Amino acid sequence: MARPAAHPLAGKAMSGAQVIVQVLADEGVGAIFGYSGGAILPTYDAVFTYNEEQKRDAGRQMPLIVPANEQGAAFMAAGYARAGGRVGVCLVTSGPGATNTVTPVRDCMADSVPILVICGQVARASIGTDAFQEAPVAALMGSVAKHVFLVTDPARLEATVRTAFEIARTGRPGPVVIDLPKDVQNAQVVFQGQGQLAIPGYRARLAELTASALTDSLAAGFFQLLAEARRPLIYAGGGVINGAAADELTEFARTFGIPVVTTLMGIGAIDTTAALSMRMLGMHGAAFANYAVEDCDFIVAIGARFDDRVAGDPRKFARKARRMAHLDIDPAEINKVKSAHWSHVGLLPEALRALIAHGTRTGFSADFSAWRAELDQLRRRHAMNYDRDSELVQPHYVIEEINRHTRGEAIISTGVGQHQMWAAQMFDFRMPRLWLTSGSMGTMGFGLPAAVGAQFANPARLVIDFDGDASIRMNIGELETVTTYDLPIKVVVLNNFGDGMVKQWQKLFFKGRLSGSDKSLHKKDFVRAATADGFKWARRLDRKRDVPAVIEEFLRFTGPAFLEVIIDPDAGVYPMVGPGLGYDAMITGDFIPARPQEGPAGEIEPSGMF
Repeated sequence: MARPAAHPLAGKAMSGAQVIVQVLADEGVGAIFGYSGGAILPTYDAVFTYNEEQKRDAGRQMPLIVPANEQGAAFMAAGYARAGGRVGVCLVTSGPGATNTVTPVRDCMADSVPILVICGQVARASIGTDAFQEAPVAALMGSVAKHVFLVTDPARLEATVRTAFEIARTGRPGPVVIDLPKDVQNAQVVFQGQGQLAIPGYRARLAELTASALTDSLAAGFFQLLAEARRPLIYAGGGVINGAAADELTEFARTFGIPVVTTLMGIGAIDTTAALSMRMLGMHGAAFANYAVEDCDFIVAIGARFDDRVAGDPRKFARKARRMAHLDIDPAEINKVKSAHWSHVGLLPEALRALIAHGTRTGFSADFSAWRAELDQLRRRHAMNYDRDSELVQPHYVIEEINRHTRGEAIISTGVGQHQMWAAQMFDFRMPRLWLTSGSMGTMGFGLPAAVGAQFANPARLVIDFDGDASIRMNIGELETVTTYDLPIKVVVLNNFGDGMVKQWQKLFFKGRLSGSDKSLHKKDFVRAATADGFKWARRLDRKRDVPAVIEEFLRFTGPAFLEVIIDPDAGVYPMVGPGLGYDAMITGDFIPARPQEGPAGEIEPSGMF
């Protein structure tokens, strides 16, 4: 076997900062998101000189995208990673620069998103002295990141950065943080062009995962369970998308005729317009999706973790399911919430291909047409609906109009709240990595910076930040970032003057006491704010009859565009399953028909009431 060619820069003397930048280039980084400061200036200077050299040699540059603050930078890196399927990179200074990224790092850990955060740090001799802009990054990040490195030996810097990328993207992806003293950045080292740190335990687990083939006997056990089923249902989570298994999931579902529900993070794992798609399940899942879970007799969980927003009361989740199968890359998820009768830990694409091959080779056949017909009927009877006669602008109508133009092919990012759930319920997504939202952490302010990162990852695709008035306030400074880089992002703000989701909960569970949730936030003129930040197209939409024309103009505008929509302040997100409850307690609201449910003693009670 021929030895790989040596790196063209191997043996060259470089500063630590130059080494970092060269490794980023070697890893194919397409953009760096960050905010400068004293402790990271050597690396910022190295990025500048690298890009100048690439300009002269017609090489590939790494644009440095400067946000309004470091939280925005890390969420941009997350949006880049989620939309592009690559490691996003965030480069910030020490102290407050680093601590401002703690929330995005935890957000990425919770949703298994691979980013690399490189934080400047005070010089090694000053660590622990409460020096200016010093923060204990390793201690802070150690509990929220997949891994943290504090680099104290300049000779190990190159290997550390390469290893950080490896850890971020492999196995169950996640955020990795490098705490980088300023004197290490300035140190002179010899560039090797290769090499990684010794992390034998981690690599041994990865090798075990990779080698964990789904055997014929295990596959046969799965198909024995499937043969006994009459109403099987696939429950697909974000692991399908993170594991690049969406194509295999779709093929698996089609080959054996099994319908699919997805979690919030799994949206796009199967085309939402496909016949087998039953859309999103859970707390705000479609009524027909939750009824499907109630009725199924065999659950096949793939890359999903039975979180509390899906299995509010685990004892009641899929109560009629006699068997449960679980495929995941993380052994910690198996039997964590629900016991599996059959399970496999390994890479999802390979596992699904093995099941497809075994079923095809052995001639497995089962007729689930009656079950699919039942689900088609559920879809029709309990379809998403809203107050179509209201004179006020309903958020659902806005989504329907946008969706009519985008046809499930736009990237949609969101903040967190009611607008997030309406978007999840009603937008179409024809493929994975078009839906970007903060799932497990539920971080308000995620949507706008994530849209920026997504646009850099996919320059040719339409990117829409679908946001709420309270959520966008959290990182509203990034409006200027959009126009500074002339990104054709479309920003929609649904304005119901306050924290709509919190108000909905307060109305349902706290006798309507709106403690702090309206905050009297009625003063902000979002259109003038967007105009001040450089948006050439910025409009307010408050009349129902204007919705189609304004949305068409908004989406056709070639540059950044901002649309504030004044929506019905009392519009609610339905269906809704209260926290810790089963799907039998689902509230369907006034416009989605509910079906009778069996009560504890066998009596029938309406599920549309709470």
